[in-house]
Amino acid sequence: MVHYHRSHQPRKTNTDEESQNTVMLDCSTSAYYKRTRPKLLSFLFLITFLSCCYVFAPLFLGPSFPLSLLYSPATENDVNRDGVDANDSPCSSVSTGTICCDRSGYRSDVCVMKGDIRTHSASSSVFLYNSRSNNNVSRNFEEELQHEKIKPYTRKWETSVMDTIDELSLVPKNLNLGGVGGCDVQHDVPAVFFSNGGYTGNVYHEFNDGIIPLYITSQHFKKKVVFVILEYHNWWIMKYGDVLSRLSDFPPIDFRGDNRTHCFPEAIVGLRIHDELTVDSALMRGNKSIADFRNLLDKAYWPRIKGLIRDEERKAQEKLREQVSSSESSEASQQQYIIRQQVQENPTKKPTLVILSRSGSRAITNENLLVKMAEEIGFLVQVLKPDRTTELAKVYRSLNASDVMIGVHGAAMTHFLFLRPGSVFIQVVPLGTTWAAETYYGEPARKLGLKYIGYQILPRESTLYEKYDKNDPILRDPTSINKKGWEYTKKIYLDSQNVMLDLRRFRKRLHRAYEYTLSKSKLSLQHQQM
Repeated sequence: MVHYHRSHQPRKTNTDEESQNTVMLDCSTSAYYKRTRPKLLSFLFLITFLSCCYVFAPLFLGPSFPLSLLYSPATENDVNRDGVDANDSPCSSVSTGTICCDRSGYRSDVCVMKGDIRTHSASSSVFLYNSRSNNNVSRNFEEELQHEKIKPYTRKWETSVMDTIDELSLVPKNLNLGGVGGCDVQHDVPAVFFSNGGYTGNVYHEFNDGIIPLYITSQHFKKKVVFVILEYHNWWIMKYGDVLSRLSDFPPIDFRGDNRTHCFPEAIVGLRIHDELTVDSALMRGNKSIADFRNLLDKAYWPRIKGLIRDEERKAQEKLREQVSSSESSEASQQQYIIRQQVQENPTKKPTLVILSRSGSRAITNENLLVKMAEEIGFLVQVLKPDRTTELAKVYRSLNASDVMIGVHGAAMTHFLFLRPGSVFIQVVPLGTTWAAETYYGEPARKLGLKYIGYQILPRESTLYEKYDKNDPILRDPTSINKKGWEYTKKIYLDSQNVMLDLRRFRKRLHRAYEYTLSKSKLSLQHQQM
């Protein structure tokens, strides 16, 4: 399930008024001038000295000195933004041999390392070595500098889940030449470290907290990047292997399970995240958007879909041959098969509607009648029941080919990402889920270019109507119940509620979607004929 939250932005602190007040003094008398002249000369000398230090410091400190330690470039505007473009981030330019951590984001921390980077899974550490030669010291030694700690997961504000995430230590070290062992595996491309813990296992969180942030963080490497995963799950690799192969040319590394020392020239630890199930083009190099992410999904899943189609065609041909061999009118059978193929390829075919069906809570209890009504309106209807083991390429194939998708608010609504821009997404919104339905799915769907219709059910369409008095706040004022806390929302509205649609009321929305789809198909056909 989606874990509801409302973002709380940091408050703007008031500067000390006294520190900003200027003292107006009368400087007209010679007595004042004489009294303040030494102070003025001292002040001018101090300004001159500091200016010289600023100009000549790089000559004495060397190119690897982290000048970022002298000041903090983060502004109030940065504090309120997550996943800023690398060009605007405090860590947009990192010198070799340094670590820069941007902790201004509400949702995640991101650290960038450059230089001789080496993994050490036994101590949950990533080391950054700076080699140097010291003629005055005969023996080899390592000098550990101030290090950083980070939990590379994108729900930074949610303490309860972050407590379960493995922490990494990022440790810079100075050492004499020859003072450290070699690399077991030398990589010549950057690494991205992230965690697959937390809510992984829920499709909404897998995309929102993982896959989309991974795209945001790594796509600019153009597949020349290695993913290093904390809390590695084989089933996750199998499930999202098609997508990972479009982001990286290299197999992912199990940080805990692989005890070898992996060496990288650069690393990003943690993932950048923008908003719910979206990519903000204003924060991306090349103005990449959620539509570009969707195009990546298309490229990822189509090779597998083509394989499924070939298997189905082969089975259909085998079945046809069996029918032809057992039939006296083989020519008639072949003609019927050709006609069926022509009907399937006809661009004026009926619009396709996919219903994402639920079992358990928030199920549509009169789903069979909904299917019948949709067919009467003119839809070809397919009912899908995806679960954790359902191959995503198969779900993508169905939704990519559909014109309309219907589903009750829940994690499965994440599959709207598989719809083609311009398709219709109808989300049935149970009692007590209005804010979440709009925030997590409605607004992101519009950003993808879908025609979104939110169907807010009435109290009488909820099975809670049978359990509570019609004047109970649970029915009349769900917002007041949600304010009591997440446990109330989950127990009452998410786990104990089903939906019985008022089909006469719902028919209006469905008919509107049908008319929209037909008009869109006609326009598309006209453009093709021009």
